[in-house]
Amino acid sequence: MTVYRYSGRSSKGSTEKGTIEAGTKQLAVKKLRDQGINPRQIEESKSILHKDLSLGSGVKNEDFVIYCRQFATLIRAGISIVEATRILSAQTSSKALKKALVSVEEDIRSGIAFSASAAKYPKIFPTLFINMMKAGEATGNLDDTLDRMAFSYEKSFKLQKKIQSAMTYPIVLVILIVFVAVFMLLWLVPRFTASFASFGAELPAITLVVLAFSDALKKFWWLFLLVAIVAIGGFAFLFKKNEKINFMTHYILLKMPIFGKVLQKSAIARMTRTLSTLFSSSVPILSALAIVEKIIGNPVIEEVISESKSSLEKGSPLSQPLEKSWVFPPLVTQMVAIGEQTGSLDYMLEKIAEFYEDDVDRTVDSLKSLIEPLMILLLAAIVGFIVAAIMLPMFNLYEQI
Repeated sequence: MTVYRYSGRSSKGSTEKGTIEAGTKQLAVKKLRDQGINPRQIEESKSILHKDLSLGSGVKNEDFVIYCRQFATLIRAGISIVEATRILSAQTSSKALKKALVSVEEDIRSGIAFSASAAKYPKIFPTLFINMMKAGEATGNLDDTLDRMAFSYEKSFKLQKKIQSAMTYPIVLVILIVFVAVFMLLWLVPRFTASFASFGAELPAITLVVLAFSDALKKFWWLFLLVAIVAIGGFAFLFKKNEKINFMTHYILLKMPIFGKVLQKSAIARMTRTLSTLFSSSVPILSALAIVEKIIGNPVIEEVISESKSSLEKGSPLSQPLEKSWVFPPLVTQMVAIGEQTGSLDYMLEKIAEFYEDDVDRTVDSLKSLIEPLMILLLAAIVGFIVAAIMLPMFNLYEQI
């Protein structure tokens, strides 16, 4: 809701000034007239006190899926869009969604289409949702469109969680291993350094390396920390701002052994699921590809989708650019080609999505069972190396004694 400053005259002839909340300037004028005030001047407030300062103004995936499901149920039950929006704005637990729906309801009552009003809130309503609502409004199949969207978001969310869990577990274990190694080097190793020096024993190479690293870490820990922060921060900045770095990072991730295949299959599943949902809702193929290109979140695949759009515009089939790209396996390109030839592209894309979603599920479950013992072995190797560096000279000293 936007805050407007106004000045005008009341029905009694007195001058009135103040602020009023409304979705649009026209609605603000209507509200004021309903209150008996004839506005002479009205403009959007620029005061910081009237700006939205909430962090993370988006909506959780779970809340949005529930919203789509409930919206579809209400529309199917014969309830009007404006009334369904009013009911859902009162029921939703998401404050951001509630605020947007209240404004959308006002817009609809003033004659603005739902999709046009929702487009004002890109952080709340995704591009996919807005374009599918446009198609649903044009075809009159809003209930089916909302059901398809909810199903698509559910699948995408489930797949995203699977990938996150597969990637988070080894990252957490690596961080734990680093902390254990640093603790041993800063606390355990120095306790034995004085003993080795007092005996004047000849130290093996492995011990000299560990002692040198421990001494360097103790003296220049701040430098190591600074380098790590600058490296991570610098990479994050370049990844976000530099297109070449962003592209190369995604390219390397997709080429990684094991994890690269999981990311590749996940991206293919997300792309084909979204395309299938758009085609099923009668969204034109070029518009559907443009939408997927914006939301796929992977520049390597975005490049292939862009080539596919160009190919279609020239009259060539969609499958042609996919065949030339290493990202898409033969299974994908063959099924897309069959879908184009038989006129069942949406069905074929859905089957591709289902196949790769199931494949990612199985792969992630297998990886979880393999990662744990591998990370334990890595931890044991690092700790064992440090312990061996301490124990070897001690054994030599015992033999001398």
